[in-house]
Amino acid sequence: MEQHEVIKYPLSTEKSIRLMESENKLIFVVDMRAEKREIKEAVEKMFKVKVDKVNTHINNKGEKRAYVKFAAESPAIDVATQLGLI
Repeated sequence: MEQHEVIKYPLSTEKSIRLMESENKLIFVVDMRAEKREIKEAVEKMFKVKVDKVNTHINNKGEKRAYVKFAAESPAIDVATQLGLI
């Protein structure tokens, strides 16, 4: 699966902004078939950052969300700025 197929778009909600500030995380809506490993690789390649951990969650609307925790040397706020979320 290609990077742009794995990650659909970033979420810009109050919760995602809070997570970015407090836990260095961003939330992305991803393809239902994407695995954690693929999500991690796609984020690292697309934004040239280091990812510590990926958690996924499928909500009641059938959307798969990836909670991406960035390494200390890769601030989530930098990625958010690249994406135009801030």
